[in-house]
Amino acid sequence: MIRFGGHHDTAEADQQTAVAGDGRELFVRHARKDGRLVAVLRAVDRGGSCIVEAEVYPQGTTQLSRPGPYTFADAHQASAFVTEAVAALMYLGCDIQAQ
Repeated sequence: MIRFGGHHDTAEADQQTAVAGDGRELFVRHARKDGRLVAVLRAVDRGGSCIVEAEVYPQGTTQLSRPGPYTFADAHQASAFVTEAVAALMYLGCDIQAQ
């Protein structure tokens, strides 16, 4: 199930503004499991390329993990990557929120 919109806490808002100077944000996906934020995927257009930034919140720890960033030639490739990642997260029981 994909849910759009919804509650946004202050930490998520701060994360979104972190890329403002690095390019144009294309989209953000938040993955939650049992109401707990587990991952944020953000696609950013940097002109000559697109990147996907990931923030992962492992269960049982307060330490944030930032794998990547993953660089793609264009927005289409970045979107395909995020689509696959979202499908995997949904398979694992996460609710996805788009922004």
